[in-house]
Amino acid sequence: MLKAALIGLGDISKIHLPAIKENPNVELTAVCDVNEDLRTLVPEARFYTDYQDMLESEALDVVHICLPHYLHNPVTKACIEKGVHVFLEKPLGLNTEEALEIVNLEEAHQEVKVCVCFQNRYNESFEMLQKIALSGEYGKIVGIKGLVAWYRPKSYYDVKPWRGQMEYAGGGVMINQALHTLDLMQLLGGKIESIRGSLDQLLDYGIEVEDTASARIQFENGVTGLFFATNANAENSSVELEVIFEKGKFTIKDSILTRVTENGEKEELVEDAKLPGSKFYYGASHVKLIHQFYQCIEQGTENYVHAKDAFPAIQIIDIIRKSSDSKQAIQLEG
Repeated sequence: MLKAALIGLGDISKIHLPAIKENPNVELTAVCDVNEDLRTLVPEARFYTDYQDMLESEALDVVHICLPHYLHNPVTKACIEKGVHVFLEKPLGLNTEEALEIVNLEEAHQEVKVCVCFQNRYNESFEMLQKIALSGEYGKIVGIKGLVAWYRPKSYYDVKPWRGQMEYAGGGVMINQALHTLDLMQLLGGKIESIRGSLDQLLDYGIEVEDTASARIQFENGVTGLFFATNANAENSSVELEVIFEKGKFTIKDSILTRVTENGEKEELVEDAKLPGSKFYYGASHVKLIHQFYQCIEQGTENYVHAKDAFPAIQIIDIIRKSSDSKQAIQLEG
């Protein structure tokens, strides 16, 4: 039986904890948070306020890291160096430099598995879209459009000030709300040739990070990508991912994959499983990815989202920022 622990009892931990507990091959041994008041949330596990104490005291197989962005790098490093497998909430790091550090550690410690929580790769809608793309039935991909129009009140940043600070968040809407969309776009599009991007603050919140981002992504194979994300919408509208093929158009919206038929009508192909409650937009694929990662640990297999797989999305964010600052397209090298 795998012995698991979780570090960080914030919002996203409420998705991880049930997934850990419902797996019969996993025991939740310990949890860690700096807030002593959260001790009663998980009474069946030993409680720590210092993750290093926990790593020293417990014989763990896997640790879930559900912490603010700026802690991802040091805590992941500590787990890897201790020989403990890591299930890491996104992002991989604050920036390309931090992300690459974890990629290199993963390569140097191949006995340790690091899975980054890009659970939307496992949504039923995206899995089918990938199969369609690989089949070639509708020809090559011509264009990809990713739209994220959400709403975050000022209180979102006031309650947790790190979210609005570059030093601690690594960015705003791109790294916090739209990272999954960028990941799916690059998975479909392949290697990137150049990016022209622009960042803005449409909300008068007094924060350092962007609340709005747009970019034109040119892929090496000729595919054109259009990306737009904002936290300045009136509500959390559905994320939209549209893929234009030579002989067809497919869209994921409202968690449903649709195809535009020859008659111009929309044909529903598959709908994602959903979480109950107000956080439905997280999707239900956390559990699928978590259980798959446990299976990989037990069987010594590699079918999960490695650190190196999660790196391109962070790289895209850095390049969009660089392009916005320089007001010109940035060519990718290597």
